[in-house]
Amino acid sequence: MRGALVGCGYFGQIQLEAWRRIEDVEIIAACDLDLAKAQACASKAYDSVDRMLDEVEVDFLDVATRPESHADLIEIAAKRGLAVICQKPVAPTLEQAVKMAVLAESAGIRVMVHENWRWQPWYREAHKQIQAGAIGHPITYFFRHRQRDGLGPEPYPNQPYFREMPRLLMHETLVHYIDTARFLFGSIEGVYARTRRVNPMIQGEDGAILQIDHTLGAVGTINGNRYLDPEGPGPVMGEALIEGDQSAIRIASNGELYIDRKLAWKPTAEAGYRGDSVHATQQHFVDCLRSGEFFETELVDYIDTVVAVEAAYRSAQSGERVRPSTLVP
Repeated sequence: MRGALVGCGYFGQIQLEAWRRIEDVEIIAACDLDLAKAQACASKAYDSVDRMLDEVEVDFLDVATRPESHADLIEIAAKRGLAVICQKPVAPTLEQAVKMAVLAESAGIRVMVHENWRWQPWYREAHKQIQAGAIGHPITYFFRHRQRDGLGPEPYPNQPYFREMPRLLMHETLVHYIDTARFLFGSIEGVYARTRRVNPMIQGEDGAILQIDHTLGAVGTINGNRYLDPEGPGPVMGEALIEGDQSAIRIASNGELYIDRKLAWKPTAEAGYRGDSVHATQQHFVDCLRSGEFFETELVDYIDTVVAVEAAYRSAQSGERVRPSTLVP
């Protein structure tokens, strides 16, 4: 299977490293507005997507560009009948994300959102334990995210364009936890959110607390910011607590999973990003393309995550709980 990488910045390089370890898949070309970055990623390098696709034959596009470019790239892929794996945030607005999903459906192309958080192995194990009844019926949960890269006059050095984003933490970071909550606990019924901005050098919010209600009964809290250190070293960037009517799961910052305070599972020492979740995400994409099965984060389904993020911003603005179902176009 042959692919082309579009966007060769910080996260595009992480995705390229994972592709190189997936059997029978090759990234044969790369494209970036900065041609030198593309040349560092593939022997066939371009600064124009259309010119690249005129000259090379591929099965899919890996889109790792900024959100405002995604709609145009999905349209290019649709015209050429190419499958796409597209980084999140999907689009700057809910309306644009929905238009992208409609376009993909009408063109008959497969589009998967590169939402790697739910593929982190500790969350996969938590899902397995919940489905097996290890904690009974989930009642409540708590996700805590900490990342100290948003301070000072030049915050977010790996992705400096974050500084100019009018929507930041919930749109770019906490969306991971919202999607993981959907994965673990089902559809979201209501969202209440409060936000704050600590660093005056950025446009958007860098701290938020969300309360989320799920249709199946679980109620959770997502507490995140990018100006404090995580509790301890490790790939989780925080911690998680999931309480059921019979027991509880705790995920520590090092990825270890405890049930009733007893170690039940621990991650292996794997290469790659955060439990090798990028590799797992991309392997799922390839497997589903080959089998025809539905992606876990098929764009048409992932719209529910985008709607929940929009509900969070509406709630932060109004000070009231918002039902995502009222926002679906």
